[in-house]
Amino acid sequence: MKLEKYSIGIGDRFARQGKAQLMALKTARDMGIEVVPVWNKSHREHSIIKTKPIGTFKEATEAVKALSWPHSFYVDADHINMKNVSGFIDSSNFFTIDIADYIGEPAHKEEINRFIKNHEKYLGDLFIPGIESPFNITREKLEGFANKYLKAIEAASEIYQYIKKSSNEFITEVSMDEVVIPQTPEELLFILSELSNQEIPLQTIAPKFSGRFNKGVDYIGDIKDFAKEFKEDILVIAFAISEFGLPENLKLSVHSGSDKFSIYKPINRIIKELDAGLHIKTAGTTWLEEVIGLAEAGGEGLQLVKYIYSKAYLEIDSLCKPYAAVIDIDNNALPLPEKIEGWTEKDFVRALKHDPLCPDYNINMRQFIHVSYKIAANFGKRYYNALEKYEEIIAKNVTDNILNRHIVPVFG
Repeated sequence: MKLEKYSIGIGDRFARQGKAQLMALKTARDMGIEVVPVWNKSHREHSIIKTKPIGTFKEATEAVKALSWPHSFYVDADHINMKNVSGFIDSSNFFTIDIADYIGEPAHKEEINRFIKNHEKYLGDLFIPGIESPFNITREKLEGFANKYLKAIEAASEIYQYIKKSSNEFITEVSMDEVVIPQTPEELLFILSELSNQEIPLQTIAPKFSGRFNKGVDYIGDIKDFAKEFKEDILVIAFAISEFGLPENLKLSVHSGSDKFSIYKPINRIIKELDAGLHIKTAGTTWLEEVIGLAEAGGEGLQLVKYIYSKAYLEIDSLCKPYAAVIDIDNNALPLPEKIEGWTEKDFVRALKHDPLCPDYNINMRQFIHVSYKIAANFGKRYYNALEKYEEIIAKNVTDNILNRHIVPVFG
């Protein structure tokens, strides 16, 4: 199974917007932009909403059938590890192996020595085609790398081998984005080397980039520094493919990629310049568009999202804790529930919709709503009925958001 050049992860918390999401990709095809969909939902999200991975598979296949989509599509077991991978085997053909929790576990001395011996030929200045300055590789760096990453890569191998026993064909991604310290392009090179040594045929890799990739809001950091790092990562991947025998379609993956509007232009420029593939994951953007659509609908829809917000406000700490590494919320900047109670549909939408030029846009509220989907899940049938009742307005928002705010600027 070979992943296409351009792909987009389209998370859908409640598995109700598959057709609206796929419509964005279908319209993009009509515009000459060929991107394939990867429906993704993590074990964490399934646990919170009380759903099963088979639901994501059903959503995807139903959307594909309804829109007569003749191209490839994938269902991603998102951020899995050995504790939860078994539940995804029967319903996934794309596995994001998350090694973040293992990074930093010290390796055994013999493994460190093996790693250093295998990479002695790279000691000194290592020139990567396209990268201006060489990597200066020392024994101390190799030992430090081994202690930081070897255990994590061993874990990736264990998970991959487990999946391989049960699945004939699938896409392998390795992710390490949910950590505090980003991986450098130099580190990425040796991560790829060791993944190859472990015979993991990964087709996409998701490193932690410098800067902040907070959920559902724009990139925070130096855009020039990001562009340099992004380009060097792609050049490292190109080098690693030939040097280590990795799959020729191996590409970079950008996680928490939704709404990172300020870096889409350099991303687009660089992938076109280098003729490189890209996978970008939009995660919970669709859930936010559901909330915006319900608010826009007014009436019962608006009342429901106000009620969800007021309930979530009482559980701020527990809702934010699982996402602490990828949100920055100033609780004092969140509107009080009693204030929101008096808002019109326009007030709510202006605060939540990602429009930095709008004076009422509230970056804290957007991040908070992003991680508050558990409250909507607790409403159960009432929430699902609202999605059905206001399907038309929600679907329009979902399609427009993925197509015009993500696919076109990133891949167009």
